[in-house]
Amino acid sequence: MAIIHYDADLGLIRARKVAILGYGSQGHAHALNLKDSGVQVRVGLPAGSASRAKAEAAGLTVNTPAEASAWADVIMVLTPDTGQGALYREAIAPNLTPGKTLMFAHGFNIRYGWIEVPAGVDVSLVAPKSPGHRVREVFVEGGGTPGLVAIHQDASGQAMALALSYAAAIGLTRAGVLETTFAEETETDLFGEKAVLCGGASALVKAGFETLVEAGYQPEIAYFECLHELKLIVDLMYRGGLSYMRYSISDTAEYGDYTGGARLVTAETKAEMKRILEEIQDGRYANAWMEENRTGRKWFEAQRAADYDHPIEVVGRQLRKMMPFLDAAEVPAPAKKD
Repeated sequence: MAIIHYDADLGLIRARKVAILGYGSQGHAHALNLKDSGVQVRVGLPAGSASRAKAEAAGLTVNTPAEASAWADVIMVLTPDTGQGALYREAIAPNLTPGKTLMFAHGFNIRYGWIEVPAGVDVSLVAPKSPGHRVREVFVEGGGTPGLVAIHQDASGQAMALALSYAAAIGLTRAGVLETTFAEETETDLFGEKAVLCGGASALVKAGFETLVEAGYQPEIAYFECLHELKLIVDLMYRGGLSYMRYSISDTAEYGDYTGGARLVTAETKAEMKRILEEIQDGRYANAWMEENRTGRKWFEAQRAADYDHPIEVVGRQLRKMMPFLDAAEVPAPAKKD
């Protein structure tokens, strides 16, 4: 059975100085929640970061990453995975003295060895299972989002207690914090993104749209049926699982669920999922992603540009203008490459 924590000693993290490196979705939520919980906190950002003004306007002290790391007892890394290795070498490692704690919200760089921490330093993971804006919103409302906690290196013998104290300070123990490992968190997170949540869902939506349009149906109708209404189904799953979704939809839709799903997601699909998982477990996927970044991300940017111009995106941008209630978000077009 999973071990879930609902209590922690807030005094432990309140007795430490915490540096939050990064001020994006997770960074702003962690920093503000810690501040509101009575924790000494500073944000570490490069001198030219556009986020410095936002953090300062929120009443936070902002230093460079190196300065914040030197000041802090606890350093939480909340920057993109691909840049963490350089950040560690340049700003964190020179200031990572014995007795300090290095924290992450995703285990990627520790799991695959891009960051190796010397003895004498605690290394832990505190990962909210929610986007940062919800971590902040729910905390302000008096609640919390669930989260994960893991220990990679326990030099002090108190790494778990401090990690749980940090989790409590950002609101996670109000909902429950599940014990895991750096490997389990990283591998399941990457698999979920690649096979189901992002890769699988995006490919299924596009294939359904293309099938209807190629058969002569209007792109606008195909958009509604294959993308727009997906939120209705996912929201039902989110609230009560597959059973609640099936309870809430029509019997005709439920019949389609049972008869169509197994024809699309076959034994061959599951075998491919297993191969994807193996590539994540043995490091091939992580190595490929790091190499893509090292060589300029040409393939990645080409995919981003191609999908921006996919017909489902073109028609979607037009249809969302009809629905102001959506608070539609549109991203800028990717830069064209020569």
